[in-house]
Amino acid sequence: MFQFGFIGVVFLVLALIASSFRILREYERGVVFLLGRFWKVKGPGLVLVIPGIQQLVRVDLRTRVLDVPTQDVISRDNVSVKVNAVVYFRVVDPQRAIIQVEQYLNATSQLAQTTLRAVLGKHELDEMLAERERLNVDIQQVLDAQTDAWGIKVANVEIKHVDIDESMVRAIAKQAEAERERRAKVIHAEGELQASEKLLQAAQMLARQPEAIQLRYLQTLAAITGDKSSTIVFPVPMDLLSALKAVAGKNTER
Repeated sequence: MFQFGFIGVVFLVLALIASSFRILREYERGVVFLLGRFWKVKGPGLVLVIPGIQQLVRVDLRTRVLDVPTQDVISRDNVSVKVNAVVYFRVVDPQRAIIQVEQYLNATSQLAQTTLRAVLGKHELDEMLAERERLNVDIQQVLDAQTDAWGIKVANVEIKHVDIDESMVRAIAKQAEAERERRAKVIHAEGELQASEKLLQAAQMLARQPEAIQLRYLQTLAAITGDKSSTIVFPVPMDLLSALKAVAGKNTER
């Protein structure tokens, strides 16, 4: 009977010794508490923990991907949209991640949701659709500043989808069409303005040199004589007629 009791004690001691050793992977750290008070951070590798006196909490240091659920956001121009995002973060201080906040993963998720609504609510719908990269940086900076006290580093935030209802889609399409028409009219008006300026310059140039006007008449006449299907009435300059009369008069006198 005594022998069986001794064997049981030996097995108990061996079990306690075996449970005292913990193996932490390269990406893990162990926050060790001694009688309920923080002692030190250990790992990676083989770690000895005294049962009943010390407690070890594992912390994963790898970058985690947090999917932020779809949030209802009202933009600054009072448009209701549904936005979801993804957050990349990691623990940089295991001690603060365990001591300063309860369940840092859930706390970061809740904070990401509220930050997403708060930051996007300050911007208009056009900015959400066209300036997504800048909004990602704004959300990342705000979220990183708030989680710094928890020993967490937010590396990146990406907005995945910005969903709007069908009525707003039609309104945006009409707005885009009106914008295209406005640009077309502006481009046409600018073209007319440039053409009128060039015509004015040409008229001023021709006015300074009358011979150029006559050459221009002759060029125009040569260009339109190829069309034989229509009758052409072409004005002849009066100075040209005067020159022809003078030449004819001289021939008559001879």
